[in-house]
Amino acid sequence: MSTDFSQARVSYDKGALDADAVDADPFTQFGAWFAQALDANLLEPYAMTVATVGIDGQPSARIVLLRGWDEHGFVFFTNYESQKGHEIAYTPRAALLFYWGPLERQIRIEGTVSRLGDAESDAYFAKRPRGHRLSAWASHQSTVVPDRAFLEAQMQAYEAVYPDDDVPRPPYWGGYRVKANRFEFWQGRRNRVHDRILYRRAAATGDWVIERLAP
Repeated sequence: MSTDFSQARVSYDKGALDADAVDADPFTQFGAWFAQALDANLLEPYAMTVATVGIDGQPSARIVLLRGWDEHGFVFFTNYESQKGHEIAYTPRAALLFYWGPLERQIRIEGTVSRLGDAESDAYFAKRPRGHRLSAWASHQSTVVPDRAFLEAQMQAYEAVYPDDDVPRPPYWGGYRVKANRFEFWQGRRNRVHDRILYRRAAATGDWVIERLAP
């Protein structure tokens, strides 16, 4: 198998994006693009990269699932004691990235991060399938485990602890909200002259400023 991808090329020609054509509000623009991603029947269009930074300054990134959004921010759930949980506790800021290859689009979002209240986390946790709720107890995310058998044994143990559908939320598991202060909408174009439209908050007024970036 070749490891030289220097000549791999894709021509982007499925759309265009102009600063005069986007909505004045980035959340409305996000909603329009997100609806189109859903209509395109993409595999998990709500999957997003979440990038955080630890105490040593080392950035880390992973895919998580968007579980809700509105003008207040973008919500995901995880273990507070995971690597990203510790990094958010130290540096409560994050960058999000949605990439929808078949549409030749991506959206970058940056902002501050805060925990959801217990009631919101409880409400979401109660909607999860029973197996997913059990795994939140069985898996101490990001810790070293000896093997797969250990995880399976942990699942069996918690199935015995909670034999019916009443599985409570672990105290170390819950939601985060990313309050966005910067959006970038990217549309692939031919010859790598891509469209990049930036929304940023004006320092003086807090209004959204729309600008075009060079690709």
